[in-house]
Amino acid sequence: MRLGVLDVGSNTVHLLVVDAHRGGHPTPTYDDRAVLRLAEHVGKDDVLSRTGEKALVAAVRKACRRAEEQGCDEVLALVTSAIREAVNGMEVLDRVRAQTGVELQVTSGEEEARLTFLAVRRWYGWSAGRLLVLDIGGGSLELASGVDEDPDVALSVPLGAGRMTRRFLQDAAEGGRPDLAALGALREHAADVLKPAARKLRGAGAPDLVAATSKTFRTLARLTGAAPYSAGLRVPRELTLDGLGQLIGFVSRIEARSLAELRGVSPDRAHQVPAGAVVAQAAMQALELPSVKICPWALREGVILRRLDSLGGA
Repeated sequence: MRLGVLDVGSNTVHLLVVDAHRGGHPTPTYDDRAVLRLAEHVGKDDVLSRTGEKALVAAVRKACRRAEEQGCDEVLALVTSAIREAVNGMEVLDRVRAQTGVELQVTSGEEEARLTFLAVRRWYGWSAGRLLVLDIGGGSLELASGVDEDPDVALSVPLGAGRMTRRFLQDAAEGGRPDLAALGALREHAADVLKPAARKLRGAGAPDLVAATSKTFRTLARLTGAAPYSAGLRVPRELTLDGLGQLIGFVSRIEARSLAELRGVSPDRAHQVPAGAVVAQAAMQALELPSVKICPWALREGVILRRLDSLGGA
């Protein structure tokens, strides 16, 4: 069957279309994303603006047209932190459904962690033993650990790269160079937030394999020397704590608009790289991780796999 996953995140609206069947490897056939930066449309009062709502409706309509053109049998639509944290989020989703016919499912941070963990488990298989998975999104950082397909511990903390950029690194958000004092404040904040999460994860047992996934970690790995995306999904990629430290030193001295010109950096996310790097460093230090493997599968693949599993013998 041909499945589509419409993922409305803090930064982008992403449609992934795959040909898949239960027990088989999902084969990507189409990939389309639109930069929405939905989280930036949520004000200090935690209300999603009318402008943001209109942009969301337009993006969902466009994605629906693309999914229909691709011949999708089913489209699984979900939203993550930007909507679930807006006080008018459910009202907005009701209006989106009325105007587009699409019912966007609100995914909790813990469920994000569980779905991402499932995808990483399937990618590496049972031989990986106990897995520890890290995923930095736009609004939150998800962490999960376990020996099965459902993790023993699944956590979400508000340390997304976009959220931390808006809170601490406004200079970078505007295309400039991040303020060094602000970087230090972010580092301390991330370390404090991560302490209880790190205790829970360490208590679950030492991991046999540690993997990181999603766009922020892939970008950080690329900037520290990992193979480009064009080399293929199965090329091993790794991010080391030492390499991350050197990268932070570099990005703290360069303007975001210049960073956007580097290979491997999406221009629309360049301003989030410094915050993402500091959060990644804080997480790896809190969990005492010298390195992480980069997994190409993440939340969207987890959603697909969960749906295929639900089909039973179909």
